[in-house]
Order: sequence, then structure tokens, then C-alpha cells
Amino acid sequence: MDPTWVAEIVARALDEDLGAAPGRDVTTQATVPPSATGTAHLVARADGVVAGLVVVEEVTRQVAARLGLPPVAVTFSARDGDAVGRGHVLAALTGPVQVLLVAERTLLNLASRASGVATATRAWARELDGTGAQVLDTRKTTPGLRALEKYAVRAGGGTNKRMGLYDVAMVKDNHVVAAGSVSAAIGSIRRAFPDVLVQVEADTTAQALEALDAGADFLLLDNMPTSVLAETVAAVRAREGRDGVPAKVELEATGNLTLDRAREVAGTGVDYLSVGALTHSAPILDLALDLLPSVESVSSVPSRS
Repeated sequence: MDPTWVAEIVARALDEDLGAAPGRDVTTQATVPPSATGTAHLVARADGVVAGLVVVEEVTRQVAARLGLPPVAVTFSARDGDAVGRGHVLAALTGPVQVLLVAERTLLNLASRASGVATATRAWARELDGTGAQVLDTRKTTPGLRALEKYAVRAGGGTNKRMGLYDVAMVKDNHVVAAGSVSAAIGSIRRAFPDVLVQVEADTTAQALEALDAGADFLLLDNMPTSVLAETVAAVRAREGRDGVPAKVELEATGNLTLDRAREVAGTGVDYLSVGALTHSAPILDLALDLLPSVESVSSVPSRS
């Protein structure tokens, strides 16, 4: 992930927890002396696929800077994309206890969320293994966390579709209504943004073929029963490389997709299965930061003026 983005999202998350920088943790700063040092283990409390470990060092770095304390040393025993089991120690963090406790929730919120997305994605990737189809994410992401969640999809074995509205054009039914026709919508996009791929949503075989005739590069086949989806894929494949149609048209199935249908849908010959639930419905993976009992501390807590 982009380090600048990581730094910005961590700073915003810490502001939520501590108040405007440098902020404060009234419990930790009252009960733990700044001189106390210790080690905490980042632990998986459930089986899953880990992601978001890339934020750990940035969270602890920023917390240490806010508190004016030495940095935390982080030793990882897992990497993003690893399958882990309950009780697996993912990292050991050693440094000022104040930093460890203040960083705890922000670190866990981000890593648990990302790991949940990666875990959900891995289930789909495993189900599609050997079919030739890949699982795609969507724009149905948590506001502000899209880069993290799409990173987690990649860590889980999935593929990113488009990052936003700026990098791929997608003509949906409302665009067709606004433009007057599929052809008019595609023509307007080609004139305004000739550098982008154009995808068109189709609900029927006829709509898919109309989109091909209008110059679509990529078709989103929405909510089609398996039999109709198979017929549409066959019809599109028969047109590839002919009459101005690209030699390879990418086909994506979406809508009403469930894990138990994944291989059936992939068997129709689509290139991708687009699953919004990867990001909008994945439960977190339960992670914990456990402080080990051997904490070195001064004898009393300094008074606060």
C-alpha cells in the first residue's frame, strides 16, 4: 500500500481515539509510567488469513511520536496473506508500555478489519481454484478504508476491479437512461476519456451483444440464472475477434452470487465473479494484543501537573 495513505489513515484513526494531536489516553497515562517497558504479542484468536500487518509499525511509530517516547521494535512471525490458526503469534512488539496500550485499539481495528476481508476472499479464491475464474471486489467498501480493504482482497487471493470512478468507465442502466442508449453512452465516454476501458452492465444476452456492437471492452453480466449466463458467454465468445469486437472480451458475473454457486458460475466460462460481500459483509478476524506480564517499571507513577 502507499505509505503516505497508510500514514494519513493512521493519523485520522488516532485522532478519533486520542483527540487532536498529540491527544491523550487518560487511563494509560495515569496508570502507566512513561519509563515502563514491556513486550506485547499480536495474536490471532481465530483461524483465518491475516492482512493489515503493514499498519503495525506505522501505528506504533505515530503513537511514540505523539507521546514523545522511544519507538517500539516489531518482530513479525507472519506476513500478510498467511493462513493462521487460533493462538498464532503474528508479531512481538517491544517498547514503552504506554505506546503499546495507546496503539492497541487502532492497530487492532485496522488489522482485524483487513484480516476479515482477506479471510472471506480466501474462501472464494479456494472455491474457484482450477476453474480459470477469479474473484473480484467492488466499490462497496468502508468509506476511508478502500485502499486497505482492496489490499486485503489481494492478500486473500482475489483481484481488484477498479479503485474508483476515475480509472474504469462502467455504463449501468441509469447511465443508459441519461445518455439515451448504450451506444450514446459509450460514444460519449470514448470522446471524453479515450484512455479508459469501458465496461457495460447487461441483464440479458441481447443487452450483452448490443454492448459489444457499441464497442464495450468488458461486460458485467448481472443477476443472470446460470443457464442464461452460459448462453450469454457462448454468444459473446462466438463474436470475439469479428466485426470490430476485441479478440478477448472480459466477462464478469455479478449479483446473487454465493459461495456454494461459485464453481457452477465459473463453469459458464466467465473470467471473474464480482462479490461485494468481500468488503461490505466480511466479519472481522478476531485479533488481540496481549501484554506479557514481565513489565519493567519504576516504583510509582509520576504525578501530572
